[in-house]
Amino acid sequence: MRAVVSAGRMVTGPGGRVTVDGAVLYDGGRIVAAGPRAEVEAQAGPDIPRSAFPEGTLLPGLIDSHVHLALDAGPDPVAGLQAASDDDLHTAMADRAGRLLATGVTTARDLGDRGGLAVRLRDEIAAGHVPGPRLLSAGTPLTVPGGHCWFMGGEVEGADRIREAVRRNAAAGVDLIKVMATGGGITKGGPPSWQAQFTPAELASIVAEARRFGLPVAAHAHGTEGIAAAVAAGVDSIEHCTWMGRTGFDVREDLVDAIAARGIAVCPAASPDWRGFAERFGRERAEEMFGRLRWMAERGVRLLPGTDAGVPHAVFDGFVSSLEFFGHIGLDPAEIVDLATAGAARALGIDGDTGRLEPGLRADLLVVDGDPLTDLAALRSVRLVVAGGRMVSRLPGVS
Repeated sequence: MRAVVSAGRMVTGPGGRVTVDGAVLYDGGRIVAAGPRAEVEAQAGPDIPRSAFPEGTLLPGLIDSHVHLALDAGPDPVAGLQAASDDDLHTAMADRAGRLLATGVTTARDLGDRGGLAVRLRDEIAAGHVPGPRLLSAGTPLTVPGGHCWFMGGEVEGADRIREAVRRNAAAGVDLIKVMATGGGITKGGPPSWQAQFTPAELASIVAEARRFGLPVAAHAHGTEGIAAAVAAGVDSIEHCTWMGRTGFDVREDLVDAIAARGIAVCPAASPDWRGFAERFGRERAEEMFGRLRWMAERGVRLLPGTDAGVPHAVFDGFVSSLEFFGHIGLDPAEIVDLATAGAARALGIDGDTGRLEPGLRADLLVVDGDPLTDLAALRSVRLVVAGGRMVSRLPGVS
């Protein structure tokens, strides 16, 4: 489809740069031109469909870097996963992907599913059979026997089995490898969140095998021991990174500096219910954890926005609430918009394909009422979503 989308403001960032009365021309899923509306419309020529939002803001589609489409965000998502057939689970995952898309998320990184269903859904979305964001799928996450998320089918033990699991995921067509470097909260009876699940040598072998297939590695790591092993192994992103020790928080400044120096991204996976988390976890302890993320960013660590959608309280239409977490730790709205678009694309290694409104990139567009560069809540007023050149949301009032 060839079309023009224009708005009173167009975010051409990063850095909060704006083109007043801007427009994008896209064709075949790619942006052909982006700039002042008069210039873009002249290039488009007559008889091209046009969508105009003179009071709105046009910006790149948003990127949610941490979701679990296989989980239902209910009080016991593991039980829901285990009870569902593959067909029913696939249908539910497609519905959840649609909810992400309706909120302006045009790229999502799925960090663990069962039986390759997220890869299947990714391909169906790419083919235009199912509406949804572009998916980056990790497939089955690697864990130890009885370890965190064992119920997704990725239990491994020993060097040979570990490398075999990486090869199996690569053969299934995953976009990255996910490893559970420590325990986690939703796995009843599993290792505690602070406890490391793999040795440094095992994590290094996972990264080395993944590199043979050109795949990045994301490490789930709450505990400091697991964080240290993940950094030494050279992972591409650390999920959560909460610095838990056996008896309390155990922050190591040398590791923070190494994370920054090596360009390892940190995704805190702030739930849309992060305010409720603070109440349940204890406001003082939560603020200590939140403040540490601000401190890490000040030391040069790249932060990634993600919702952990699918775990309890982390719904699939709450990305803006998760972004407001970054406002709570001190980022201004323009910085947060950059974080959720160009910044996330750069950290995930897909900035040559999406994250900005530039010719040659994917036509991933979002139009909202108001100005999200001054008021992040404007991102909730979605008027139009275009994902890979497919218009998926067109509300009344579009010309």
